[in-house]
Amino acid sequence: MHPSERIIGEISRELDGKRVLLGVTGSVAIYKSVDFARALMRRGARVTVIMTRDAERLVSKELFSWATGREAITELTWRLEHVTLEEEHDAFVIAPATANTIAKIANGIADTPVTATALNFLGDGKPIIVVPSMHKQMYVAMRGQIEKLRSMGVEVVEPILVRDVAHYPELDYLSDFTVSYLLRGKDLKGLRVLVTAGPTREYLDPVRFVSNPSSGTMGVTVANEALFRGADVVLIHGPLCTNHRPYSKTVRVETTSQMADEVERHVNAGYDVVILAGAPADYRFRTVAEAKLDSATQVPTVEFERTEKVSARARRQGVFLVGFAAETAKSDEELIDKAKRKKEKHGFDVIVANNAYRKDIAFASEYNEVIVITDSRVVKLEKDYKTIIARKILDIVKEELKGKGRV
Repeated sequence: MHPSERIIGEISRELDGKRVLLGVTGSVAIYKSVDFARALMRRGARVTVIMTRDAERLVSKELFSWATGREAITELTWRLEHVTLEEEHDAFVIAPATANTIAKIANGIADTPVTATALNFLGDGKPIIVVPSMHKQMYVAMRGQIEKLRSMGVEVVEPILVRDVAHYPELDYLSDFTVSYLLRGKDLKGLRVLVTAGPTREYLDPVRFVSNPSSGTMGVTVANEALFRGADVVLIHGPLCTNHRPYSKTVRVETTSQMADEVERHVNAGYDVVILAGAPADYRFRTVAEAKLDSATQVPTVEFERTEKVSARARRQGVFLVGFAAETAKSDEELIDKAKRKKEKHGFDVIVANNAYRKDIAFASEYNEVIVITDSRVVKLEKDYKTIIARKILDIVKEELKGKGRV
């Protein structure tokens, strides 16, 4: 084993057993693909790089060979690398992909190692992901070729448009998308999914409020996973404090009533699945001061009142409703009992419960451990990264929808 391969599975084993071929072409964004290759390795994949001649002019094959621990391929020989590499690998990701490479694949031109190998993947029906990176004008001109690729079954990851450049996507986005696509494809395509995330704030005066420790990570990762899997997603969120950036359409709110209003508005617009992963405040101050209270002269006497339940505003005929419950419990049995009662009270189709006594999961953590309760089963998802927990929650939601004939 090459020393570089020791990083395989360092973050997770999501891609354990997967062999990914990474094609790199002659875009100046090529340097980002070194980190991308290693990001996939850290999630369990074994990665081999294949390069065009123009790519090798920008970054040497030795760097990619070092990064992956496997010799980078730069030319096709009598060994028929374009055939054997396709047979040996589960997916082909071309990142960055130049306009030249995109046009050649779309039109069946096999005059580089990357394009010849891509045609073999296409012919065998294996997954191909193409990541365009070029000047914006060229990207606009290539829209027809890109749509042609999509019609051929190629997944094209949209670049980030900044001024006159179509940039290589953020590494976290591309890595998370690739993992999700390789594991689940576009199995949620056609669903409209609404997700809530993060806390809300209820103000005492213009600068003081009551809230909770929710960072919004769980809701954001659920929304991202649903988006990667092809759903039409909107994320309605309070103030976020997470390393995970939301990539779907977003609506920012601050108070519980604002979250409830936006949820109701979007549900009425026709969303199929509502996943209430947010943590709206349950209480608000009965009286709110217009000016900041003077702490030197005032110790306010406050009175609380209940906020409305966002779930009550989410109910509509045909909506599949998923609730989240953070409960304090001394055992799984107690947690399940509390969650079942909440499920019945609020009319959830599925409820996801976690134990708020635990300091190593849930609030302000990258990890979670949850118990998922449906009408017919109870499933415990053991402690793992929230990105993985999100995928498993959506797997259960999909199974439940399938059982109801809705996917």
